[in-house]
Amino acid sequence: MSIDEMFAEAANHWDLERLYRDLAEAKQKYAPRARKGLTEREKLYLRGLLCGCSPAEMARQLLQSPKGVEVYVCKTLYQYFKRMGDAPNEKVGNWRNINNLLEDAGYKSKTKSSVKSKFSSSFTTDPSVKIVNINFDQNTGTFDINIRVSLPSDSESQRREDMADGDRTIN
Repeated sequence: MSIDEMFAEAANHWDLERLYRDLAEAKQKYAPRARKGLTEREKLYLRGLLCGCSPAEMARQLLQSPKGVEVYVCKTLYQYFKRMGDAPNEKVGNWRNINNLLEDAGYKSKTKSSVKSKFSSSFTTDPSVKIVNINFDQNTGTFDINIRVSLPSDSESQRREDMADGDRTIN
């Protein structure tokens, strides 16, 4: 998965382009000599925050140091948030407050809906996923996983598809 795809679900609920633009302006106020616009890392961490992830959760997903992500977010995004509009400094200092502040400022998108809700609403019952068989070969370090997905249909009979996830080698 590419960096641009990480925390991409934030685009379903937030006006990212406007937020990127406004945060870039705030960044220029905070650090006039800094590179113009948000870096890819700043955008990535912002999307993570908008998805409700703590810096520690983002670090886990990105395989990075939790303390490193926390320090980076504190020294960059939190400082930019403080220079956006009338955000009181004491409210910005915690990742849990960011979504509420940005929603109150009108950055939450009202027109976009998540892919998950569109997918779920097309079924009258939830699809089911069942692990049918798991094999592990110690000599080669491979897992064979067979999964059965049951998709509900309009008729009374259910359509079943077997999917084999193939061999995964553990290094």
